[in-house]
Amino acid sequence: MMLPEGNQSIIPTFILLGFSEYPTLQVPLFLVFLSIYMVTTVGNLGMIIIIKINPKFHTVMYFFLSHLSFVDFCYSTVVTPKLLENLIVEDRTISFSDCIMQFCFACLFGVTETFMLAAMAYDCFVAVCNPLLYTTTMSQKLCTLLVAGSYSWGIVCSMTLTYFLLALSYCESSIINNFICDHSVIVSVSCSDPYISQMLCFIIAVFNEVSSLMIILMSYILIFITVMKMPSASGHRKTFSTCASHLTAITIFHGTILFLYCVPNPKTSWLTIKVASVFYTVVIPMLNPLIYSLRNKAVKDTFRRLVVAKLLCHLI
Repeated sequence: MMLPEGNQSIIPTFILLGFSEYPTLQVPLFLVFLSIYMVTTVGNLGMIIIIKINPKFHTVMYFFLSHLSFVDFCYSTVVTPKLLENLIVEDRTISFSDCIMQFCFACLFGVTETFMLAAMAYDCFVAVCNPLLYTTTMSQKLCTLLVAGSYSWGIVCSMTLTYFLLALSYCESSIINNFICDHSVIVSVSCSDPYISQMLCFIIAVFNEVSSLMIILMSYILIFITVMKMPSASGHRKTFSTCASHLTAITIFHGTILFLYCVPNPKTSWLTIKVASVFYTVVIPMLNPLIYSLRNKAVKDTFRRLVVAKLLCHLI
């Protein structure tokens, strides 16, 4: 990657402090995060395989869910391996290019997930409010466009913010008091004025959060109005049960984002920020497949059949 002119001879390196201020917790944290990453990998990749092999899941909802699982797996893989490495090695340095690449891909998958959840909310709205037109409205072409649009906008946001980060100057060595190369911590160690980069990041973040939440809120307000007009209580329960998993995933995802970025508090400690960041980048990718699978009998049955078939193959 090219550095700004005048800084060509300097190759910056960053030191990710992570949780180094708690030396006695390094091994326990490593085991916890390793377990989470294994569950994340098995859960998300398993969900993709289950959706692919079972014709029952070849529907719009599971089409979106398979891409959500892919995004969660990629997002976790961008962040967690470096976190695990820093918990067991003394040298916590990360090169400038690796730090920028980590931010670039984390931004890409984070933005993509934001709009993937919004697309799933729209799918729920059409399914509940216009069931007779569902097949026509949620055509394969529209679903493909919604997914492609989520990835494309994630790439645009990521490339734009990365470009402006590369335009900044950096000192030869800087300490980052976090475990991830987030935009805020990268600009904080810049030796030049990061105002433009910070403002651009703020504008993009606000636009993404407001636009996706507007789609989600409008979808669920209309769903709620439609459900309240239903005469039977069983209809209420069935509809809310269908949307419960998605609502849970949205609440956890956007609740964490709002806590981290949209409710600034100067008294918030670095430890609180790190714990919230862990939840956002490491824990949530594990929770999504669990949320969708634990409430779905068909998914659990397919998973059991896969496990039994695997065991039989080993026995034979």
